[in-house]
Amino acid sequence: MGRGSSGSSTGTPAPRGSVRQRLDRLVGEAVKFGAVGGVGLLVNLLVFNLVRQVTELPVVRASVIATVVAIVCNYLGFRYFTYRDRDKSGRTKEMSLFLLFSAIGLVIENGLLYTATYGFGWDSPLQSNIFKFLGIGVATLFRFWSYRTWVFRALPGAVAAGVPAAGPVAEGGRGPAGPPSRQHVP
Repeated sequence: MGRGSSGSSTGTPAPRGSVRQRLDRLVGEAVKFGAVGGVGLLVNLLVFNLVRQVTELPVVRASVIATVVAIVCNYLGFRYFTYRDRDKSGRTKEMSLFLLFSAIGLVIENGLLYTATYGFGWDSPLQSNIFKFLGIGVATLFRFWSYRTWVFRALPGAVAAGVPAAGPVAEGGRGPAGPPSRQHVP
């Protein structure tokens, strides 16, 4: 039988293609996350330096204020850009988890700055910005994992291509209900 004959394919994608699709979706998600995060980074650093210039607040307090402003900015970007196709049914739970994981990220970010400033005495404006930036980087890794895993969860039964399932979902949220398609896809 040749390549186009009936019965040679069940319409099920090869495992390698499935891995490739998942990797492509993850890369796309990371790019969108990075775009929103880049805006949040600029907001965070601008507010941080503005508060340090205009007020007499200690460095870590200025950083916490900047982080909170960036968290608000990031939520809007994640909800309406990066994860706009994700489940929107439980906004209260989503917001609670977002705030919880953002607070943990805030502690990671500002804990690094606190250690550098008060533990090692590195508190010049340049040193503060360097450790603020490093803290944001470490906290971003945690936030990416936690937001995609717990806050902006994929809809149950999402099709492998990354679009929400149009039909009924099988028990356990593992894809469309019913038998697999036997259609031949050229």
